[in-house]
Amino acid sequence: MQQNRPFQQVDVFTPTPYQGNPLAVVMDGTGLSDAQMQRFANWTHLSETTFLLPPTDAGRSAGADYRVRIFDPKSELRFAGHPTLGSCHAWLQAGGQPRAPKMVVQECAVGLVQIRREGSRLLFAAPTLKRSAPSARVLAQVAAALGLKPRDVVAAQMLDNGLPWLGILLDSPQTVLQLAPDHLALKNTGLVVGVAGLYPVADAPQLIARSSREARAFGRSAPVEAADEPHMEVRAFAAAVDVLEDPVTGSLNASLAQWLIADGYAPEQYLVSQGTCLDRAGRVHIECDAQGQVWVGGASVTCIDGQVFL
Repeated sequence: MQQNRPFQQVDVFTPTPYQGNPLAVVMDGTGLSDAQMQRFANWTHLSETTFLLPPTDAGRSAGADYRVRIFDPKSELRFAGHPTLGSCHAWLQAGGQPRAPKMVVQECAVGLVQIRREGSRLLFAAPTLKRSAPSARVLAQVAAALGLKPRDVVAAQMLDNGLPWLGILLDSPQTVLQLAPDHLALKNTGLVVGVAGLYPVADAPQLIARSSREARAFGRSAPVEAADEPHMEVRAFAAAVDVLEDPVTGSLNASLAQWLIADGYAPEQYLVSQGTCLDRAGRVHIECDAQGQVWVGGASVTCIDGQVFL
């Protein structure tokens, strides 16, 4: 039976409305079937739509504050980053009270995800990453669809933290921003692809007996809060799920950070710019704590607050 349900549309990874990545949040998904959820997610035509539910018995006993189901226009996702932050923002805005004062625990298909509260910013703990080297054939197909030359590619990895990506580190942010992909060719690969490029470090210290990539990472180790400019430019292409380019992508940035920090390409704290080519100004804050846990966060803002008939 259809009914009016509380609804928010949230802009994620920005403090300014309409500059980040929008997310549709149905605040009460109780009683909706999988088909109803998928149909509504397809109708919103956003990269993701979420439905909030009470935690399962197992989730509640493990400390979950709420449960979320995440859908793109075609399928349900085990995890996604901007839906995690946007759903948490909406839940808190609606009066949700976490068990711990500065930590929200979200239950989703990958399990429990911790979300730290730091003022107006929320940061999620990146789920465990599985990664491997892509085959030469796959990388060549994707590079051709992106219009890349071999010299443009610094490194590449297959990344999966609940949402699989092919991550490619390029030689510069300019190469990232100048890409004009063949989206049909990308769709035919069946892969969603994330590309990143590091901005050069001004006056980086000279490090003896270190590789150049380690020196670049060391030079970017200043706290994110002190940085006015982004350290990295990122773009996400997802024609395989009918999203040509995602404005700002939490899951991709999480898996990129886990890879790039571990392999010495990036520092333990940095700031990402994403959405530039879509006239957005997304900002993603990356932190790796002393225990090696990567945290991914940013601001969120509610743009629509009302009801939806479902």
